Amino acid sequence: MTDQNTGGASNPRRRGQGALEAEVLAALCRAPGPATAGWVQEQLGGDLAYTTVMTILTRLHAKGAVARRRVGRSFEWTPVADESGLAALRMRKVLDGESDREAVLASFVTGLSPRDERLLRGLLAQDPLEGED
Repeated sequence: MTDQNTGGASNPRRRGQGALEAEVLAALCRAPGPATAGWVQEQLGGDLAYTTVMTILTRLHAKGAVARRRVGRSFEWTPVADESGLAALRMRKVLDGESDREAVLASFVTGLSPRDERLLRGLLAQDPLEGED
């Protein structure tokens, strides 16, 4: 039975933009090489319209998470970032949109669990130039 008051908004198959981006990126990461939008659509079960897949790929490209190469009249897509990289890109975008970066970062760190705070401190303590000559 359809809920007339929600206009179909209660559809359990509807995914948010972030979830769609993650699914598309995961499919690209599983590809044996550069993939077309049609291939990605097929990997996702075909329940998404081709135009929706293209929109998500274009958004991922704008975020720097995928690269594209023109092949004929279409594109082949290659992942540049994995799902954790995509999450990091989102976090960086939010941070870049704030005027008081220090306050945002301080608030973020304060809200971390003790385990995540230790993990972050460990990552920050690593010398990024270690092992380079």
